[in-house]
Amino acid sequence: MRDLIVVGGGPAGLTAAIYAARAGLSVAVAERGFAGGQMTATADIVNYPGFEMIDGAELARRMEAHARGLGAEMLTGEVRALRLDPGALTVVTGSEIPARALILAMGTQRRKLAIPGEERLTGRGVSFCAVCDGAFFKDQDVAVVGGGDTALEDAAYLAGVCRQVTLVHRRDAFRGGRRLEAALRRLPNVTFRLEHTAEEILGDKSVQALRVRGVKTRAEETLPVSAVFVAVGVEPDTALLRGALPLDAEGRVEAPEGGHTPIPGVFVAGDLRQKPIYQIITACADGATAATSVSRFLRERE
Repeated sequence: MRDLIVVGGGPAGLTAAIYAARAGLSVAVAERGFAGGQMTATADIVNYPGFEMIDGAELARRMEAHARGLGAEMLTGEVRALRLDPGALTVVTGSEIPARALILAMGTQRRKLAIPGEERLTGRGVSFCAVCDGAFFKDQDVAVVGGGDTALEDAAYLAGVCRQVTLVHRRDAFRGGRRLEAALRRLPNVTFRLEHTAEEILGDKSVQALRVRGVKTRAEETLPVSAVFVAVGVEPDTALLRGALPLDAEGRVEAPEGGHTPIPGVFVAGDLRQKPIYQIITACADGATAATSVSRFLRERE
């Protein structure tokens, strides 16, 4: 029986583990993959205090090492279910792990295009992480689909690795930052297909082309590419919580600043919690606050 299990090893979960361990709690972090969450897919983080620029994977490594150094345990494996019965909280992976309190910090996952070929060719040229997979397509032609900061950052990163990058966006202007866009437009190996939608990803054993369609013209074009990087936003990873906790229209948990939920001993933190801004620093703040709430909750029950 641990005092606390944190579900999710992103910046919110790792910060929660750091604060909980410093408070003297026995804490474990359940993470299905590498610690760091979406942070690990960012090449250059430029807005985290104390670092003018730091690689996302490196920041994640430092956070994990900090948590481990304080005694936090890392549990690797898919969380298959959550039993949120007051007084009998349990995380189900390959086994059932009980805890006196839970912090749910599963974060978000990349949204999919839901077009033919995407599911079939995922891992064979369809990717949701340019930093993770870009090197596999060195000196090849690739496409990025999306119009926000992530899409612009992915295109800029890939431009340094790939021969040609085509950025496809359904609107006539990008939603991402102007400085990012301006920098991207200066790169000679980046082309744009604004007001175009991705219709189908083509290929047998691997990606060979992307079929796009003009929003206004309805004209179709087939782009010969070796990879399609999908960057069309994220959605909260709250599938395990539906019916158990109050969710808003986007699927995020409705919870106050302290992370309290209607279930005693269950707290939420990070990007799955409804809040005004979703950044690494706000996820960390959530983790610290939720861990403090847990400490207070457990003290009151001693």
